[in-house]
Amino acid sequence: MHPVSSMASLSRQPLDRHAAILCDLDGCLISGDRVYDGARAFAARNEDRLWIVSNNSADTAETLSARLHRLALPIAPERIVLAGEQTLRRLALAHPGAAIAMHAEAPLVALAHDLGLVVGESAPACILLARQTRFDLNSLGRLVAQLESGAPLHVANLDRTHPGPDGYPVPETGALLAALRACRPDVAFRSIGKPAPDLIDIALERAGATRGDALFIGDNPETDGLAARAAGVAFIHIEAPGALPASDGRATC
Repeated sequence: MHPVSSMASLSRQPLDRHAAILCDLDGCLISGDRVYDGARAFAARNEDRLWIVSNNSADTAETLSARLHRLALPIAPERIVLAGEQTLRRLALAHPGAAIAMHAEAPLVALAHDLGLVVGESAPACILLARQTRFDLNSLGRLVAQLESGAPLHVANLDRTHPGPDGYPVPETGALLAALRACRPDVAFRSIGKPAPDLIDIALERAGATRGDALFIGDNPETDGLAARAAGVAFIHIEAPGALPASDGRATC
């Protein structure tokens, strides 16, 4: 399929034959709390087929859905697959009741407690590095010390930035990993975030769709595109996000 310039221009693409439309979030539908032109119409038109597949590692599906509803993008939590949340859920299944060292925002920490994990920094069974806006040199020092215990490191995603509403890049989890690698160049870790196919696989299972019936839409060919290829689904690249409204962030659809 040919690249498109915005969600609005997707109306010219042959999407009807796809049973499941998987879509990245930042850089496709929104940027921060700003909604791209055409995003609301696209989401409404494909409501029953749309699944959000995002490397977001600060929110849970519940908190993100609530934020999207406030932006007049009513997407249910069940249709949102996030790198941070899914990493944490897999860890809880693999290590039930285990101690986990978390470098993450409050929604993920709360979810860890709900999943029965013991959040703490001493003798962790595993370590989670997600997006954390308060991560600083002290945090980095604690993370380096935790790795000395031999606990495996799980990184929610490898993105160094995501698009900001002002056009500037917003630091992401991969930037924190880069800081860690400056101290521990040989650090080993696992990540299920894009470009790995895991999140797409989860969305396909929820949708009950085959790979041939699915389509993935994203703005980053190095993460979204590679993930789609690894998962064996068709990919549409949004080359440049749609226009951002100049007033209240609500697009006219």
